[in-house]
Amino acid sequence: MEAVVGAQAESARRPGRPGADTPAVPGEESILRRGLEAFAELGYDHASARELARRLGVSHNFINDRYGSKAAFWRAVVDHALGAQLARLPKVDDAVDDAEALRRIITGFYRTAVDEPLIGRLFVSEFARDSERLDYLYEQYIAPTLRLMEPGIERLVAAGRMAPVPMHVLFFAVIPPVSGMVEVPLARRLGRPDAASPEQLTATAEALATLVVNGLLASGPAT
Repeated sequence: MEAVVGAQAESARRPGRPGADTPAVPGEESILRRGLEAFAELGYDHASARELARRLGVSHNFINDRYGSKAAFWRAVVDHALGAQLARLPKVDDAVDDAEALRRIITGFYRTAVDEPLIGRLFVSEFARDSERLDYLYEQYIAPTLRLMEPGIERLVAAGRMAPVPMHVLFFAVIPPVSGMVEVPLARRLGRPDAASPEQLTATAEALATLVVNGLLASGPAT
């Protein structure tokens, strides 16, 4: 009789729900952090449900139970990581010169890569693939950031301080230097210290931003 009752209790338990002797599920912060590490290291396609479960320390169907799908979990990971970082970007200040405002925005972007290089690696992985994930990154994060920059850029162009440049050219003038923040093995081979301090990394972000903005504001006809 006891065995029957036990079996009934087990069958009533929701699929994926841990038993009494199952280790506690990690907190949400830890789950999303481990998810970011997995997607940045493996890429979306190679981060299988089984591998994600292993890295998260959860049951194999936990992601579907909690988030609905691997794709939804990926979006939760991205929103958690990028939301915190983008909130730190400098706000638009009409009292600041447009060139300085552009430099601050780009510096903030590079500092984000310094603070969380895993985000940069995830972006680099997704930029090369035409997918719903790229659509999500573009619509939720890239396009809104570009819209913040556009008014100041238009004023710089109108004032003759910046040559007119198509947005896709501008974007790829700004993005590639992020590799200096996230491609650490290559950066070390190029002379970056093995144990760069936060101050050194911040200085690198500021130097990159200044270099990019100075190039954008250099006189000369656009190609």
